[in-house]
Amino acid sequence: MKLLSQLRTSSFQLALLYMVVFATSVFLLLAFIYWRTAGFMTAQTDETIEAEIAGLAEQYRGRGVNGLITIIRERVTRDPNAKSIYLLTTDDFLKLAGNIDSWPEGARSESGWINFTLDESVGWTGPKRLARARIFEVQGGLRLLVGRDVDELTNLKRVIETAINWGMGITLALALLGGFLMSRSTTRRIEVINNTSRRIMNGHLSLRIPTRGTEDDFDQLAENLNQMLDRIVYLMEGIRHVSDSIAHDLRTPLTRLRNQLESTLITVDDEEARDHVGQAVAEADQLLATFNALLRIARLETRGNAADMKVVSLDELVSDACELYEAVAEDKEQSFEQSVEQGVMIEGDRDLLFQMVSNLIDNAIKYTPEHGRIGVAVRREGNDAIFEVQDSGIGIPDDEKDQVFQRFYRVGKSRSLPGNGLGLSLVSAVAEIHQGRIILTDTYPGEAKPGLTVTIRMPAYTGESKRIKATQAELPASTAPSRPTADAPET
Repeated sequence: MKLLSQLRTSSFQLALLYMVVFATSVFLLLAFIYWRTAGFMTAQTDETIEAEIAGLAEQYRGRGVNGLITIIRERVTRDPNAKSIYLLTTDDFLKLAGNIDSWPEGARSESGWINFTLDESVGWTGPKRLARARIFEVQGGLRLLVGRDVDELTNLKRVIETAINWGMGITLALALLGGFLMSRSTTRRIEVINNTSRRIMNGHLSLRIPTRGTEDDFDQLAENLNQMLDRIVYLMEGIRHVSDSIAHDLRTPLTRLRNQLESTLITVDDEEARDHVGQAVAEADQLLATFNALLRIARLETRGNAADMKVVSLDELVSDACELYEAVAEDKEQSFEQSVEQGVMIEGDRDLLFQMVSNLIDNAIKYTPEHGRIGVAVRREGNDAIFEVQDSGIGIPDDEKDQVFQRFYRVGKSRSLPGNGLGLSLVSAVAEIHQGRIILTDTYPGEAKPGLTVTIRMPAYTGESKRIKATQAELPASTAPSRPTADAPET
């Protein structure tokens, strides 16, 4: 899988493109060399044959047919290796002189050139060889063939072709290897940037992308990203300072106002006035709950994996939450079903996980009408721990499923119900800390009330925790946030 991922990288594809261009250039160069070399040797052979033909023609003009026969026999005698091929016949193909006995059957061009094989079919007694010759007619009805043994030339061409093929193969192999090594080096540096970026997104804002000190493009990119991160952290610290100021300036007066209203509620005798004061207390509680939820979500999003990670029994945690909410479901005469597999363990913060589970169960009960159905399940699938909540409520339209995790976002059908639109935002923040993935689907697709199934897949605990140790080692003690307490579910 690692090799396949390496082959899909843009750096390897760029190296592969360069390899194709380079190999094409090498191929064209070698093809040109072969064409020039083979063409030169073939031209030399043809020139040698033409020179012999010119010499024989001169002998024929000076000495006649007998002189031509004599010179051919002399040349055959002086050439025991038969590098030159001769055949002189009458017009009815009767041999007069030469070192082959009959005319070869070969591919003959319009200019009279022919390529053939020296074998028994032409009266050749030696080993089979390749030859090239030219045929023309002599005055008096005679036919003359003059050629050369080109077996060595053909073998040399084959050697050159083999060398070119091997050269191309080695070139491609080296280019492929070089491209792989180059892309591997590039991919490693990109992966360092990606890994650091992912850890920063998970909340480790103190991390920075390492540089090699080479001042190359990657170092410049890393330095620019680090400067950008410094600026972002500075701005976030400013926002956090403003949030702390708001918490100090507004939360305390709101709490004091709420307490005063509650005290007033005790002393008021008029029933109508008591109702008004009671509504004011409820509104103050809603404001405080919203304010606390916002601060809690911001705190979770900024600290990331710095939560108090321990091995948690997810099945026991969900069972505790179900025991708490089962009575609430009974009050609405809802069917509350549980399917909890034993021994499902994960690494996480128990308080945050309990809050996430409680939020989802509370939402399912709240948005499911009376006599509806609530289903809670815990199971393990491979290396994933699954927590799932089903309901038969109003559901969420498909085009809004990706938006419900935004703060204050509420589905149109649920706007008349109490809530502040922060519950799923808090669930998303907790799931992200635990490397979870949230999937929203319809419980009963196609029906008027499709319901909603919320599935959260988190990595299951399989043995010794490396994640907890890595988290504790990476975070400076001065930046580790305090452990949050479990609050009431946010909806």
